[in-house]
Amino acid sequence: MTGARTAFTRLAALSPAFTAARAAAARPATARMLLRPAAVACTHCTRWHSTTTPSPAHEAAKAIPSMPAVGASPVHEFPSLRYGPAAGLNKNLVPDLKDATPYTTKVPSLPVPSRVQEGKDAAHVTSVAAFDAMWKQSINDPEAFFGEHARNMIDWIQPFTKTRHGDFKTGDTAWFVDGTLNMSYNCIDRHALRNPDKVAIICERDDPNDAPVKVTYGELLKRVSQLANCLKEMGLKKGDRVALYMPECPETAIAMLACVRLGLVHSVVFPGFSHEALADRIRDAECKVLITADEAMRGGQRVPLKNVADEALYHTPSVEKVIVFQHTKTNAIKMKAGRDIYWDDAVKPHRPYCAPVPVAAEDPLFMLYTSGSTGQPKGIVHATAGYLLGIMLGGRYGLDIRESDVVAVAASAGWILGASYVVYGPLALGATTIMFESIPTWPTPDRYWSMIERHRATQFFTAPTAIRALRRLGDEHVLKYDLSSLRLLATAGEPINEAAHEWYFNVVGKGQIPVIDTYWQTETGSPCIHTMPGVRPMKRGSATHEFFGTQVAILDPETGHEITEPNVTGVLCYKHPIPSLCRTIYGDHQRYESVYFKEYPGHFFTGDSAYRDEDGYLFVTGRCDDVINTAGHRLGGTELESTLVAHEACAEAAVIGAHDEIKGQAPVAFVTLKPTHIPADQIPTVLRHHVRRAIGAIAAPKYVIVVDELPKTRSGKIMRRILRKIMDGESHNLGDTSTLADPDVVDKVIKATEEAIAAQSKESKPKK
Repeated sequence: MTGARTAFTRLAALSPAFTAARAAAARPATARMLLRPAAVACTHCTRWHSTTTPSPAHEAAKAIPSMPAVGASPVHEFPSLRYGPAAGLNKNLVPDLKDATPYTTKVPSLPVPSRVQEGKDAAHVTSVAAFDAMWKQSINDPEAFFGEHARNMIDWIQPFTKTRHGDFKTGDTAWFVDGTLNMSYNCIDRHALRNPDKVAIICERDDPNDAPVKVTYGELLKRVSQLANCLKEMGLKKGDRVALYMPECPETAIAMLACVRLGLVHSVVFPGFSHEALADRIRDAECKVLITADEAMRGGQRVPLKNVADEALYHTPSVEKVIVFQHTKTNAIKMKAGRDIYWDDAVKPHRPYCAPVPVAAEDPLFMLYTSGSTGQPKGIVHATAGYLLGIMLGGRYGLDIRESDVVAVAASAGWILGASYVVYGPLALGATTIMFESIPTWPTPDRYWSMIERHRATQFFTAPTAIRALRRLGDEHVLKYDLSSLRLLATAGEPINEAAHEWYFNVVGKGQIPVIDTYWQTETGSPCIHTMPGVRPMKRGSATHEFFGTQVAILDPETGHEITEPNVTGVLCYKHPIPSLCRTIYGDHQRYESVYFKEYPGHFFTGDSAYRDEDGYLFVTGRCDDVINTAGHRLGGTELESTLVAHEACAEAAVIGAHDEIKGQAPVAFVTLKPTHIPADQIPTVLRHHVRRAIGAIAAPKYVIVVDELPKTRSGKIMRRILRKIMDGESHNLGDTSTLADPDVVDKVIKATEEAIAAQSKESKPKK
């Protein structure tokens, strides 16, 4: 067995007791359904008994603040729910039914807010029947579906005659192969010709006292043309690569659009990356030009981009020219004669119009490197027409973007979310996009909400990590602002746990607008699983249903056969290509075929695990390699994390599998806390008991380690690899840490880990 098969044996043996972990602790009593009939909900504790008579155990149970009393709601009896192989229940998973009660995976749904189903705010699609008809056509007749939308949504220089070529059996697909177009024209010219004074970009500066920078479509056309003419004069031609290492400011979008206007391939590198990471990406892509800035501003701190770039350029001989935008106008940089030139000096001599270069539909548009957290970064290459159509479909139908909208997506253009829905998506649809330069807590934790109120944003998109952090800081920062302009909230990057979803929906959205949970990857370019505004009821923790063109297959990692039973976790794969799917890994197509198509022939392998519930809703449970094998039972780290975060004291959680001499592996939880009345020395015990009660003794963490902050990448993802290294005693050999947002966090986590293990060892020693 290879790859996922060795890392992820089929989870079908897991009982509903475990797969319910993602919600059981936070679910209201009416949603909890016991597998044992002839029991009632006890009014004195959280257990189910054959009687409601109090027992001595009740007072001890009530003393645990994680589990409120269930109340007197009657238990629902389901004859079909029973023990035994037919029920899919592994009794060994829950060895002590006194301490752990199994529940089904039924997650309650939230009704579609009426605001997006009727009136002026009604979404583009407002019924299940209408969406299903469109989705089925996209699967059964993709040539007709995508061909029609491509003709209607994209301005072509030469129209295409063939819609699709190839499939997943060959691992090579192409779309609209004989058509030509220009991305920059579709994002700028066609809107500037009709409405040149419409604002295209609003830049929310790092300092809230600085006036926002606004760029109209007419101004954008002129500035993009000037830079494109500059790049042309430097000798760049179609297909050449350009690296961008820039702040979150309009000039970043201008540089991206100038590149694609000429058919140049840009590689945007996140501005928080180290010089080593920047050099790796420039060297791999063989970039001829680097566009950077003197500094970036982030949370009141200066980020020395030019100085970092200079370090990288010692190791990147392919770079011939460096354009430097004077963002902060600092004097603390050095300019190399003959190589470096200031942005204003470079563009000033050039004409404010540059004709867009026709490019073939399959010509590369840009490359974007994956974070590199788990090895050599992959240069994901996207094709022009397919990517453009994918983000426009996702923007129009998934995010309900209209020309009159102001779209606020809190992401860097160095990540796929930023590329797709900060820059290209909103501009292709003629909307206004907000570029957010700061962080959500600078100088106070209300930056997002203040920004939304001032600019009357209609869509807001951020990552679950940010939502959890802001929830931790309290509701008062949200409630003082008028957020009524919002029509929808969205999230991406990782599964959103129920507590974060509930806060996002009820506190930020006032329970009146949908939360659009999206699942996608750098490789797909646009969302593949997508909550649709105005269509289906939401389920917390679920991205709901496949988007147009995507048909999911949940496969048994042992056999490769499709799993058709509900609530059984398997490997998440796709059956059919979509236009926005990446075409290759730059310079290594063999690696592309090996990573995505070799493991499960005829399918695209995402590397993630998922399951469908009994209503057909899709739940992505995490990476395949996040599975913890403890005493022969395979547990998903994401499910354990959701259970922990459902506790009132827990703000964030990261669960890994650590070596255990007896069990092979044991769950270890790293947590950050919210303000709580629970004494600090009792937190680990309380949270362990919380997991034990919600899932079972087998899932209780061996250690609960309280930290001030979790190690995260600069895109906000928790670096569990580092946590595993620390627990395995390899803190001296952490590997590539260039993606860490704050390297100082690691030493603090190491210290907290040592103290937690020592404290627990002391407690476990027999008293003399």
